[in-house]
Amino acid sequence: MFRRTVYLLGLFLLPTLNALAEGVIRVGGDHNYPPYEFLNDEGLPDGYNTELTKAIAEVMGMEVEIELGRWDDMRKRLSEGEVDTLQGMVFSEERSKSFAFSPAHALIHQSIFARKGSPKASSLVELDGYEVIVQRGGIMHDYLLKNRVGATLVLVDTHASALRLLASGQHDFALVANLPGLYLGRELELSNIVPVGKPFGAQSYGYSVVKDNTELLAQFSEGLAILKNTGRQQEIYDKWLGPLEQSGLPWKKIGQVTLWASLLLLFVLGASVVWNRMLTRQVTRRTEELKLQQQQLIQADKMTSLGILVSGVAHEINNPSSLLLLNLPVLQEVYQDADEILEAHYQEHGDFYLGGLAYSRMREEIPPMLDDMLTGTQRIRRIVDDLRDFARQSPSELSEKVDLNEVLETAIRLVDNTIKQSCDHFKVEYARSLPLFLGNAQRIEQVMINLIVNACQALERPSQAIHVRTFTLDEKIYLEVIDEGRGIEPENLARLSDPFFTTRREEGGTGLGLSVSNSIVQEHGGRMLYESEPGEGTRVRLIFNSTLRNEFDEK
Repeated sequence: MFRRTVYLLGLFLLPTLNALAEGVIRVGGDHNYPPYEFLNDEGLPDGYNTELTKAIAEVMGMEVEIELGRWDDMRKRLSEGEVDTLQGMVFSEERSKSFAFSPAHALIHQSIFARKGSPKASSLVELDGYEVIVQRGGIMHDYLLKNRVGATLVLVDTHASALRLLASGQHDFALVANLPGLYLGRELELSNIVPVGKPFGAQSYGYSVVKDNTELLAQFSEGLAILKNTGRQQEIYDKWLGPLEQSGLPWKKIGQVTLWASLLLLFVLGASVVWNRMLTRQVTRRTEELKLQQQQLIQADKMTSLGILVSGVAHEINNPSSLLLLNLPVLQEVYQDADEILEAHYQEHGDFYLGGLAYSRMREEIPPMLDDMLTGTQRIRRIVDDLRDFARQSPSELSEKVDLNEVLETAIRLVDNTIKQSCDHFKVEYARSLPLFLGNAQRIEQVMINLIVNACQALERPSQAIHVRTFTLDEKIYLEVIDEGRGIEPENLARLSDPFFTTRREEGGTGLGLSVSNSIVQEHGGRMLYESEPGEGTRVRLIFNSTLRNEFDEK
């Protein structure tokens, strides 16, 4: 009795404790509605809805907490604000008066289940006068109450309870969702009940929130749209629901027939297995290639659209920022020339108003205001330049003979001041007789400057070192930039070349530097690789193919 009291007290306090977690979105669902949502053998949320929610949280950068319980309880908790959203609710006009719904991530069909050999009912009209088991608070419960079909309703908490009750010989029919009914019938081995008639309904099934929480609903809808466009939602759907949507076959009987046939045709099947394995490898390889090509096409289309948008935005921003860069230095000089006159007037006549504020205050604030405006405008110009580099669609002319050592020397000279301010131990090693390759030296120089500046910004104190070196290996040319800075979290390594991804947003980072650099390296047929451990520093390696022998070898 004491354990049950503690357990019930924990269940009562759990929503309150969860509400204290700032930024955590509380997601609710049915604890026994497989394969959509259920508690697995370890007592953890599982199923199609649960995996979809986690995927949306990942792409949208949200933190979610999923809690599954009795359906009617979870629906009540959503209405009372104890959970933020339900990850699966069937849409109806009646429900839409209290809740807002996302676009559907599945379609739910309903089925009437009956015991084998009992009277059949292929439509809801034919339930008149019978005892029908339905889930309390479910969509069919709502429908039967509203439409008064004349059946006697027997309410249970879960679909599993409905099917067990029917299989035990009690009542006439169970009205449950088609796929959960098939799933539970198979898992619970309820061999004496079957669906009668065709599935009906085709009801939209998606996320739901209370009416005034449209902002949260928009986040889930956007995340769902991203997963649909990338094909990930379909993968999750096929994983959980695909096998159940295929037409049912008597698998046990087929297995027995196959076993006897295998004994008779062992030699033939042995050869078939060998052939099948070879074919499977080819199909698997080709499938992976097609998936990769599809991902590349999707990414290329997204990058093209983004490049067009960025190019237009950069052009529109550049014109007004150019006016500011031209006029702000003039305004600074004007104020400096007028400062003596204003100061003399102030000394002779006392304080006066300038721009609606006292001069005694404004004379201290105007110079730094103008400096801040000029600094901000210069930053806008730098961002615009980065955007233009990112949006450049046509490849550069790659006809120069590039000596990586010479380009590195030039890059170091250009950022020498930044290096001296950030690092007391900067070491450079140049490989002798480094091969040449065809490319654009200025574009490669841009990449090197970006990598060295990033290394300087990663240092936490001047005593930490930066090591830059060039070398050759297996007829390839390498450049390494190694720093002893703060390092990069493992989950961020794969995103370093993504446009607009940065871990230094608050320090003014735009997230375009490494994206542009990676594009330049790929233009040259090279690769840019990252190795990093948090707190241990970062190693960036550029790899180019040697396309020319150097002048020393030619002689």
